[in-house]
Amino acid sequence: MTQPDPVGDDRVVRLLEEIRDLQQEQGRRSAEALRGQQESIGLQQAGLRRVRVILGFAAAALLLAVGMLVLLVVRVLARLG
Repeated sequence: MTQPDPVGDDRVVRLLEEIRDLQQEQGRRSAEALRGQQESIGLQQAGLRRVRVILGFAAAALLLAVGMLVLLVVRVLARLG
């Protein structure tokens, strides 16, 4: 039966510790990336809400302008007729 190699065991332990540390770092970076993605989604949603509000005002202004134009045309036609 062979004796365990203490030098080899130390190398295995160091390697396993390094793997563990790398996995922990990868976990931290993944969590950070996820937070960044969530923030980006929040900003996009806020921007979309602003665009919807602006489009709502623009549609209302367009309807008002078209309505005023129609009234103007009707008045002009009434004076001519």
